[in-house]
Amino acid sequence: MTAETKSVDALTEAEAAAELARLAGEIARHDVAYHGEDAPFISDADYDALKQRNTAIEARFPHLKRADSPSEQVGAAVSEKFEKIAHRVPMLSLDNAFSDQDVHDFAARVRRFLKMGEDTPLALTAEPKIDGLSLSLRYEDGRLAYAATRGNGAVGENVTANARTIADIPETLAGDPPAVFEVRGEVYLTKDDFAELNRRQEEAGKPVYVNPRNTAAGSLRQLDASITASRPLKFFAYAWGEVSAMPSDTQMGMVEKFDEYGFVTNPLMGVFDDVEALLAHYRRVELERGELPYDIDGVVYKVNDLALQQRLGFVSRSPRWAIAHKFPAEKAMTVLNAIDIQVGRTGALTPVARLEPVTVGGVVVENATLHNAEEIARLGIKIGDTVIVQRAGDVIPQILGFVPEKRPADAADFAFPETCPCPLKTPIVREATAGGSEGVVRRCSGEFACPFQRKEHLKLFVSRKAFDIDGLGDKQIDYFHDLPEDDPLRIRAPADIFTLRARDDAAELTALKNRDGYGEVSARNLFDAIEARRTIPLERLIFGLGIRHVGETTARTLARAYGSWAEFDAAARKIAAGDEGAREDMDAIEDIGGAVVDAVARYFGEDHNLQMVGDLVGQLTVEDAERPATESPFAGKTIVFTGSLERMSRDEAKAMADRLGAKASGSVSSKTDLVVAGPGAGSKLKKATELGIEVIDEDEWFNRTEGL
Repeated sequence: MTAETKSVDALTEAEAAAELARLAGEIARHDVAYHGEDAPFISDADYDALKQRNTAIEARFPHLKRADSPSEQVGAAVSEKFEKIAHRVPMLSLDNAFSDQDVHDFAARVRRFLKMGEDTPLALTAEPKIDGLSLSLRYEDGRLAYAATRGNGAVGENVTANARTIADIPETLAGDPPAVFEVRGEVYLTKDDFAELNRRQEEAGKPVYVNPRNTAAGSLRQLDASITASRPLKFFAYAWGEVSAMPSDTQMGMVEKFDEYGFVTNPLMGVFDDVEALLAHYRRVELERGELPYDIDGVVYKVNDLALQQRLGFVSRSPRWAIAHKFPAEKAMTVLNAIDIQVGRTGALTPVARLEPVTVGGVVVENATLHNAEEIARLGIKIGDTVIVQRAGDVIPQILGFVPEKRPADAADFAFPETCPCPLKTPIVREATAGGSEGVVRRCSGEFACPFQRKEHLKLFVSRKAFDIDGLGDKQIDYFHDLPEDDPLRIRAPADIFTLRARDDAAELTALKNRDGYGEVSARNLFDAIEARRTIPLERLIFGLGIRHVGETTARTLARAYGSWAEFDAAARKIAAGDEGAREDMDAIEDIGGAVVDAVARYFGEDHNLQMVGDLVGQLTVEDAERPATESPFAGKTIVFTGSLERMSRDEAKAMADRLGAKASGSVSSKTDLVVAGPGAGSKLKKATELGIEVIDEDEWFNRTEGL
């Protein structure tokens, strides 16, 4: 059994670290697909399972929590195609509940944090969780100033012109709203409007849309507002950001104010006094779900008293005072016609089930990922089986199992290939895990010589988080990469992108402007877009290289640590050459571990990669990394709270430190900057004194943080 298939309780510390690294990368990839590209490729249930496993491992091994932990992330990076808007109040996401017990646990955590007895009333609101795109609307003196998407939670995309085309969004507020009022809610399409939109698509001979949520998100994020205006988008208001003067002191009261100011609010929202009443409402909404004119995927519970919300605060990326109770997944039966193998950027071979088309929850599905050979064996499925598929979101579903009584006599076992399906037929290898066992992931050993991997690397290189070259996406990479060997415009390496215009100038009759799908203007626009990316930030270049285990967050960390390409390149080459000092320096960078250092060593130890990197950098101007800045005197500090705290709970203390940009640690070490000690402080206080670390009491902590 591998680390990936083990239960959390059975993991060793080394296996847990490797699993957290794998989960961080996989979840980040899905976040980009869902939030950044409006095109998810796994089900909500699969995604939630990944997040739950990550949370469980972090709970068991808190000291292994990564800087790029999914529990700290919100949304995805903002597209460079839109102007950026910084949210005055972050747009955070919600923790999830999947069972009645999870809801009881949520209420118990709230009471425990507030030191509230079981007999003390605790009012909670409940509202349907709309399956759409989050949007923040800022009003100043009653008029719409701007609209922004969630983005990464801190910075969103300016979609003001698009938002103005939505009838549910008032240009001017009614009544007597505060001078500054940020209203937040969900943009969505009704089921009937979505069906009508697809009917028109079919009549026009165009591809139909997959589901209402992605279509609504894509419609709002159009560069041409007239396209947004042609789509019948709607908006429910249910939350707020910055408000100059609160018009109510309860969650329900605020939503009632939204209605007074001219917004559409959800009529199924209510206030309840206990958990059982909440759950009864949840079941009523679940029963009505199919009859609602819009898609929902759960019910959201919030503490009604805003003063209590303020006390509860936030933990990592979500509020302590709210939780989303998700609905169970939807299921259907269909026939497994075949299993194909897909080769990813890192050479990982993924089996994909090809299904007889079936409608699950209103969406036609034909494919499902099977993850790996072990998953196929665990399910016991054969080609020709009738399988049970589950869809919790509008994306590729998962296979839960097969129906034994429907198995045909000619059902065939699937044999996982021993060589890559690429023309090279290179052997498949399985890397060892951190614990020394054989990994579950099978990879093609051909690396960049394998055309599947080479093409996927190029797609990563031009992706939004890397070079983000307008007009050069996946389809265009497929086209240029697959051109014949003797075609002057063929792209096989990143540097080829930046020599494309020069080769095109010499191509004459076979120039891009003379080819199908291009003209003089579109060809010139592509070349101009490429030219605009010759100057690139260091972190984007490092991410774009496609080094294993180096995602967007890790690339940013490395860029800020080394500052310039020359410094990073020199360090990476030294590490690849076996320089222990250089290796120790990289390993000492906070949140950079051995897996990343090993990956950098392997990457820069390959002559082919060095040639590719050298050719590429020779075409670029790489901008040095910017150092993050903050006004808080506690930013970047490590603080330990010990002893009996009298003015705040331990959770409140940690939340306060986090708000000030500090890291609250549970143990004292040489890296500790400050210790806040209450009565009864013992070994931690003693160790801090021995190490010469500054120690203050709780009153002094509040004196220093007053006004921050």
